[in-house]
Amino acid sequence: MKIWIKLLVGSALGIVLGFLLPYENQKVISVLTWLEQLALHIGRYITVPMLFFSLIIAIFELRQDREFWPLLGRSFLIMVIGAAFIISSGILVILFFSPARIPIIIEEQFEIVSLNIPDMVLNLFPANIFSALTNDGIYLLPAWFLAFFIAMGLGLDRNYSKPVLSITDSLSRIFYHVASFFSEILVLVIIALAAYWAVRYNAVLRSGVFLDLVLLLGFLALFLAFGIFPLFLFILRPKTNPWISLYGSLSAAFAGFFSGDMNFTMPVIYRHVKENLGVRRRSNAVTVSLFSIFSRAGSAMIAAVSFIVIIKSYSRLGIALTDVVTIGIHAFLISFLLAGHPGNGAFTALVVLGMNYGRGFEAGYLILKPMTFYLVSVGTFLDVMFCTFASYAAGKWSGFQEDKDIRHFI
Repeated sequence: MKIWIKLLVGSALGIVLGFLLPYENQKVISVLTWLEQLALHIGRYITVPMLFFSLIIAIFELRQDREFWPLLGRSFLIMVIGAAFIISSGILVILFFSPARIPIIIEEQFEIVSLNIPDMVLNLFPANIFSALTNDGIYLLPAWFLAFFIAMGLGLDRNYSKPVLSITDSLSRIFYHVASFFSEILVLVIIALAAYWAVRYNAVLRSGVFLDLVLLLGFLALFLAFGIFPLFLFILRPKTNPWISLYGSLSAAFAGFFSGDMNFTMPVIYRHVKENLGVRRRSNAVTVSLFSIFSRAGSAMIAAVSFIVIIKSYSRLGIALTDVVTIGIHAFLISFLLAGHPGNGAFTALVVLGMNYGRGFEAGYLILKPMTFYLVSVGTFLDVMFCTFASYAAGKWSGFQEDKDIRHFI
């Protein structure tokens, strides 16, 4: 059975179970919260070693062929253009199709959320180099940097590096197969994630307050992921079929939406971009990790749209064009700075937007707090789909992709 079918069945079972469970029962919520954490830990379990060893080999091979910096440049170009397009599209949609005002909900708890950029920079170079691999598996950039420096060192003297290269290559392939095993049994994990998602979604629906925004964000995400993103592949040469690429990305879409976590989804993306979309390891390892860490335009767009809804809910005077541009620019910048927040990107971006905007809106996100999980799910779904298509585009652009027969898709 194809993996996407397994995940579809698991997601459906989880949603049915979630709607049957009492959404106001705190014991049920506690159990589901624990199951969600267990599921996320299982999904992240293999991410760091698979990423680390694959990156070393990929960067080494790319540098030997003098393709590393060109691939990096193409990836960042795709990243910047994609972020500008996604965020501006979302803002335009919310300006023309504004949902109903959301009643002001009084919340007592105000959370301090920050991007912590200075700490993120410090953590790139921990005092103990091995700490880059022994952290909690949330902030992956230190492991990426360590892999880069090791790959640089391996290229200095092939006589000394040859045994290390052989071991590293073997470890890369071993951990890839372990990750493949986990992606095969992901159906059991997705049931718990989908059940918890459905319980919270049921509570949002019953409140009747957020329905307009839920529908708008859902349609917007589906239109971008299943309509606009594939169409961009038409500009690639030689000509490619974007709908086959979309079909090859369905498993990652399910995993990203119900987990709301990029690190959880990264092994799934990595495997599907390689085995379905035909992108070679040397490109795949670099681009998937880069887009997963830095390219969070989907989450930033959801945050920008939500923040505009908050402003309109607080004020009947609407929102000025200068404020719209300011929010868009801030969202664009934030989309590259969410490396330390793989599992709550849209929520973090929303809070940071409020703090930067000021004018009494620092706690504005609280009126959307009951549907935070939905914002995170939709944002991560868009991040995952863009990561998949962008990795495919960068690989094809660089000559590291060959078409696969759809019958052999996993």
